[in-house]
Amino acid sequence: MRMSKAFLAILFIFSSLIPTAQAVDVPATFSFQGSGYGHGVGLSQMGARSMALAGQSFEEIIKYFYKDVAIEQIDDSKILRVNIGHLLSSAKVSSATKASQLQIIQGDLGSESVVPVFSSADSISFSIIGSTVSPRITLGKSTQLLTRSKTFTIRWAGTRYLEGPDTVIAVNHSGLTQKYKYGQIQVKAVKSPAGYRIEMTNSVRLADEYLWGVSEMPSFWPVAALEAQAIASRTYALSKAGIYRSVCDCDLYGSISDQTFLGYAKEIEKKYGVIWKEIITRTAGLTITQLGLPITAYFFSSSGGKTELAINAWGSSRAYTQIVDDPGSLDLILNPRFVTWNREVPQSVITAAFVLPDVVSLEILGVNESGTVAQIQATSSTGVQVALRGETFRSRTKIPSAWFSLVSVQN
Repeated sequence: MRMSKAFLAILFIFSSLIPTAQAVDVPATFSFQGSGYGHGVGLSQMGARSMALAGQSFEEIIKYFYKDVAIEQIDDSKILRVNIGHLLSSAKVSSATKASQLQIIQGDLGSESVVPVFSSADSISFSIIGSTVSPRITLGKSTQLLTRSKTFTIRWAGTRYLEGPDTVIAVNHSGLTQKYKYGQIQVKAVKSPAGYRIEMTNSVRLADEYLWGVSEMPSFWPVAALEAQAIASRTYALSKAGIYRSVCDCDLYGSISDQTFLGYAKEIEKKYGVIWKEIITRTAGLTITQLGLPITAYFFSSSGGKTELAINAWGSSRAYTQIVDDPGSLDLILNPRFVTWNREVPQSVITAAFVLPDVVSLEILGVNESGTVAQIQATSSTGVQVALRGETFRSRTKIPSAWFSLVSVQN
């Protein structure tokens, strides 16, 4: 059927009046400006440093940052299972001490199913095969495969498990090498969302073997700050001890997920390692408690000027957390990197944080009394909106803190 010229003209005019969908610009990056580093809950390490420099004691520091707490002597002789390798496909263990021996045991803690003993000239590599760990001992130029198993335990001379000269062992995985002197190491195949992976744990006594290796504050900082950190670290570990987590085959992670555990490297730091070790010994057993129980003694690097409540950060209340002024974190001499900071975060990281296909805009919906972002909302190109806690957003995007503001977007 033919349309008349008049009808076509009318159709053209009508169609030109209908708005067409406009392409929405998706920013390549989002820019943020902020202050502080960390979640802001509990003891501010920079604040503790400032207070110690002003002559305040560890007790004054602790009771300033934690609300309604006591400092009591508690038995800290428990054995901790500390994760030193998470979701690994392979790992390698060798001796860093000449004329020493290591023992490989098929099984977990308490097992006596001894496989071989190998010398400091040898090494053992572990890899995951199916749902089991496959060990291979390198003996000079030859190798020896051991029977696969779910779990292996490694012991070395100089510990309570094996007599002989003091031995330091080296553990290599993920391109890094760490040294350990105490306890014993378990290598276990654990099921993960990506399939079976290796979890490595170092079982050490909390009181000394573990705390000597905790590296959460530079050992050259003022003594009162180090004492406060030692007591907080002991308390945090006690709050986690004996609560087994199957996902890591551990009581706690040896990383910032819990506390950074460097092992023997912390103890042998040039000049200052002996200071940290002595402080751990001098504060032995001292624990931060509330109603007679160890608190989960959260701590962080620095704030935006005030500390934060646990309920604001994570949605769960902790009676011993509080908002207090933290001027030490805003001292440019003490904290030059994080009094103010600027970060650009790519679109891919922002979309992953909100689990959206894209993000065209961000909006801060509210700010907490501490100054942290309470909620931040993302809008996608199709109009879908998702909101996150400020601390959740910080954690997912790896920006330094939740004390931040939006600066701009770049297309």
